[in-house]
Amino acid sequence: MKKKIIAAIIILLLLAGIGYGIYAYFWAQEENPDQLTLYGNVDIREVELAFKVSDRIEEIRVEEGEQVEKGQILAVLDTRQLEQNLARAQARLEAQEMEVEKLLSGTRRQEIDKAKAETAAAETEARNAQKTYSRLKPLGPENLASRERIDEARFRAEAAESRLSATKESLNMAQEGPREEDIGAAEATGRVYEAEMNLARQNFEDATLRAPSDAVIRNRILQPGDMASPQRPVLTLALMKRVWVRAYVSEPDLGKIFPGMHADVSTDTYPEKTYTGWVGYISPTAEFTPKSVQTEEVRTRLVYQVRVNVCNPNNELRLGMPATVSIPLDQPKENTSPPRCREAG
Repeated sequence: MKKKIIAAIIILLLLAGIGYGIYAYFWAQEENPDQLTLYGNVDIREVELAFKVSDRIEEIRVEEGEQVEKGQILAVLDTRQLEQNLARAQARLEAQEMEVEKLLSGTRRQEIDKAKAETAAAETEARNAQKTYSRLKPLGPENLASRERIDEARFRAEAAESRLSATKESLNMAQEGPREEDIGAAEATGRVYEAEMNLARQNFEDATLRAPSDAVIRNRILQPGDMASPQRPVLTLALMKRVWVRAYVSEPDLGKIFPGMHADVSTDTYPEKTYTGWVGYISPTAEFTPKSVQTEEVRTRLVYQVRVNVCNPNNELRLGMPATVSIPLDQPKENTSPPRCREAG
């Protein structure tokens, strides 16, 4: 008999709780027509962090649940190969910069003097060879000199003249200095090497994983010794500063709210506290696909997702926490701007 009484009491309590929930969700608005009450859960943004370069993880400096600040080092890779790539790129750039500097400086005085001396020697050689040929050429018809000797003298004179022309051109080039085209090509090559060095430096810097903003470490996916790559996240971060309540509004109440409306958010965890919020997003479509034919009763049950941004200065709101959103309906639609969140303190 006692068991039946206890079971009946439990059933009555469950029915009372269900009835109260239905009352709170569907009919509470009628008691206060100037305020809309929505129910939902706290949601947050999460970030999966991965290295931009591939190498083996050397160290992870954070644990799950740890709060981190923007710019804080979270993990680092083995950078030995990246350091070598950077050193090689820097050496190539320095060598090319010296090549450009050499071209811009022009030909050295010693090189010009050498070209002049070679030209003078070539002139003397050409003059002597021409004299020898001029002396032997008249002896041919009189058979005083062989045809082979005369031809050899002519060939030497022509070769000496060619060498003289070449040395003169070399002297002119030395005196004029490098061409603008050569300088431009060397400078362009230097820019290529500079870009390669910047890329190597960026890869070296990307071997350090930093927090993009203040957050809480939610999960360590990889461990030291694992091979990291841009496709493999290392850590999952929860961005606690920007949170919102994912709530739902029925179709009859959809026209009562608009983005930017101020709202008050409360939770069962901290019932004495009220958090500042504002309507940030209203879904343009119903949460569930409607049937092809609907009665008025069915249409009133359609719900639309509403995102209510909430200030969370003390990081008290957690993912999935049930929340109640109260939106005053007597707010002007014009010039409604979101409130400013206060920092913790």
